[in-house]
Amino acid sequence: MNENDQSRFRARINALLTELAQEDALGQSAQATVELDQQAVGRLSRMDALQNQAMAKASHLRRQTLKARLEMALRRMDEGEFGYCEDCGDDIAQARLALDPAATRCISCAKG
Repeated sequence: MNENDQSRFRARINALLTELAQEDALGQSAQATVELDQQAVGRLSRMDALQNQAMAKASHLRRQTLKARLEMALRRMDEGEFGYCEDCGDDIAQARLALDPAATRCISCAKG
């Protein structure tokens, strides 16, 4: 992989990290503790609020996982390991990296 390709992937990864940070900022209020106020919120409304809170927390966890994977991809770039399969050492197809720039395995090793 040449430097131009690497810089393109680095820009894509940084854009994804920025997007994740923005989504995380928007989702902060949805993760807040649901208040128990029987006068203001009915039982079903509270259940909906609890369910929305759980979904917001799950989305936050998925974003954090993806963020960690993307940051690891940036570290692999700095170490000269980006684009190589961690199992067999072969090149990871650029089309695969275009879909998932955090991919660490070639398609053959990923299939098993």
